[in-house]
Amino acid sequence: MTHQQELQTQLDAEIVVPAQWSGRAPQAAAPPLARAVPRPVPVPVPAQPGHRFLIYKQDPSVTELGARLTFIPTVVLNGPMDVRVQTELQGVTPVARNINGDFVFTPGTPQFDCAHAFAVVRETMAMYERHNGGVPIPFAWNVGGNTERITVFPHAGEGANAFYTRTAKALKFLFFTPKGQPPSNVLFTCQSLDIVAHETGHAVLDGLKPGWLAADAPPQTGGLHESFGDITAIFLALAQPDQADALVSLTKANLHDRSFLADLAEQFGKALGMPSGLRNADNDLKLSEVGNEVHAISQVFTGAIYDILADVYTFELSRQQRTKDAAIVLIETASALCKLVFDAIVASPATNARYVDVANKMLQASANRGDPAVYRTFIRNRFAVREITTAATPLRDLMSGQMAMTEAAYTGDGQDVTEVEAHDENSASLLAAQDRSRCCGTMQMPEYQAVPAEKLAQGGSLEDDDILRAQLDELRSAFGK
Repeated sequence: MTHQQELQTQLDAEIVVPAQWSGRAPQAAAPPLARAVPRPVPVPVPAQPGHRFLIYKQDPSVTELGARLTFIPTVVLNGPMDVRVQTELQGVTPVARNINGDFVFTPGTPQFDCAHAFAVVRETMAMYERHNGGVPIPFAWNVGGNTERITVFPHAGEGANAFYTRTAKALKFLFFTPKGQPPSNVLFTCQSLDIVAHETGHAVLDGLKPGWLAADAPPQTGGLHESFGDITAIFLALAQPDQADALVSLTKANLHDRSFLADLAEQFGKALGMPSGLRNADNDLKLSEVGNEVHAISQVFTGAIYDILADVYTFELSRQQRTKDAAIVLIETASALCKLVFDAIVASPATNARYVDVANKMLQASANRGDPAVYRTFIRNRFAVREITTAATPLRDLMSGQMAMTEAAYTGDGQDVTEVEAHDENSASLLAAQDRSRCCGTMQMPEYQAVPAEKLAQGGSLEDDDILRAQLDELRSAFGK
């Protein structure tokens, strides 16, 4: 038998011909082989593997969205762990991938909490890396070639809080039983997309501006950190098509209608006795109403950004509604504004940053990238209404409800101003000491209270001795006599 005849014999043995085609009586045949059917045209495959995760798209209490699959298009090892993030939960991790290579677990289990927290952290980082031109954003300790991961602790301990710590290189999510609830009704902060995104926002911003967490900076600098966490949660929600589509449907494309977007950490807020979420991004707070309490100050900046988002969306929807779905317009609008805020923060001072600094960088970046002039009008107006900046553009049209929201060239008085001044240089939000008593756990960490801004701004790892430096120096002086 020739070699060609041997090959043909093997092929004939592998091909099962249906009886009705062969003309022969049907016979008992061996089970069909589980092999792919050859195709004449090559099928493209992904460049690298990815993994599915089951996560809550908002909070467990937000039933409009519930738990859904999300895709992380990078290599994730059992843990979950990848090159930037690792997860730690004693007695549970490493959590293993299933037979399909995915991290899909039943909600309410420790394995689900590990996978959920990891996935939201990774999605948050990926969102900002996209705005950074695809370049990885270092954590504050990633200097001089250091590539240490951040560690996520889904069940870090008992308490109604969550926090980021540079000293431990970690994100820690606590759990607690709300007052008046049975012991079995435990609330895990790691299950909230808003809370996980918020704390990851602190870690991202600490990598970009390591001097901004210092407690000896103006209250507005601390407000920028807390606000960045909140707007991170908002922008992450709008970076996900299913959330954007649900929001548009629920609100009829009106971002000022009550929704899961503006209410941050709904389940947590209600557990603490608040009417809705922990914070409301769609607020009307002004700087003169908040003093030096950083948690409240942050809501002024967040509210301005939320209003700008709603204004720009109104404009873009009016000119694109015939060519694009409303949800697509919202996704693109939010992404463009997120990029604008990101670029403005990168360009702002390394220490002691003020709201007006970020506002001006937003105006300049918007002009440089060729946005319609009305974008800058929205930015100037919203910061001015909140007493953050002076009103270079008259506010009469805005405050009377007569502003031309859909005119691309609208500036109010014909001046496309890209630099404004602080509304009140003597504001307590600029001059007083920071009151962090109501902030998240991040802002209350001792490392940011004790270590001066100049030291923090250098980046790098923080050790316990850095936190105790002033007291150690005092002891050395006393003992050296």
